[in-house]
Amino acid sequence: MATLLLAVGLVLVVEGLVYALAPSLVEQMLAALRALPTDQRRLIGLGAIALGLAFLWAARTLGA
Repeated sequence: MATLLLAVGLVLVVEGLVYALAPSLVEQMLAALRALPTDQRRLIGLGAIALGLAFLWAARTLGA
């Protein structure tokens, strides 16, 4: 449970930093995402999931 709280906390910190430091960039990124077809957005999401799982696997392998 502590690991889950740590993971969620880290995600919130990173997301908060993006919105706090570059709000106009977030607007541009959202506009770019709206321009992409749904299938391409889905592939980006699946890629992000795969990359996140790879990071988790690497962290666990390294002893985290």
